[in-house]
Amino acid sequence: MNISIIIPALNEAANLPALLAQLAPLRQRGAQLIIADGGSDDGSPELLADLAQWLPAPRGRARQMNAGAAQATGQVLWFVHADSQLPEQADGLITTALADGRHCWGRFDLRISGRPWLLRVVAQLINWRSRLTGIATGDQGIFVLRSTFESLGGFADLPLMEDVELTSRLRNISKPACIRERLTTSGRRWETHGLWRTILLMWRLRWAYWRGVPIEKIAKAYL
Repeated sequence: MNISIIIPALNEAANLPALLAQLAPLRQRGAQLIIADGGSDDGSPELLADLAQWLPAPRGRARQMNAGAAQATGQVLWFVHADSQLPEQADGLITTALADGRHCWGRFDLRISGRPWLLRVVAQLINWRSRLTGIATGDQGIFVLRSTFESLGGFADLPLMEDVELTSRLRNISKPACIRERLTTSGRRWETHGLWRTILLMWRLRWAYWRGVPIEKIAKAYL
């Protein structure tokens, strides 16, 4: 399966070089690499233009990922955050996970980088919750058959929770392929804003979302 890798970015000059270096072998093996840029002014589009296809997109993660998906040519769309570190042979893992036809989408297990040991516990709880509910977050590197993504109309135009909303619809089509190899995401938000404060905030926002609180109000609380 051909894979199109879509990275929503906004002023990610500090993170993109490391990610693009990890993705270079996948690009050599035929993966399409699209960076959907929401208007960066940190010089990253000019500095890294030779390493990926840069696509100007309306600002907002959902809008950026939809814009990238519209330019994708691969059979599989893989949405990767700019601060991610990837497991080895990630493209092969995705292809294998989708090859048997039982799944039309999936995600990786998560690891959160950072010094606090509790981040390992948080990551494990996220992985368990994802297996139990069939819901995934963008930090887990969601991948999906392009035909399925297009049939659902892509990501909803939301300022937050676009990943939860999409995977809630995807799980009605098939269970996720849960790859146990771990994708690492940055723990910068937890460390910057405080570990317990961030954990409680995430749970409060998720509970508000499930109760039907308007997403605009939730987004303001997140920011």
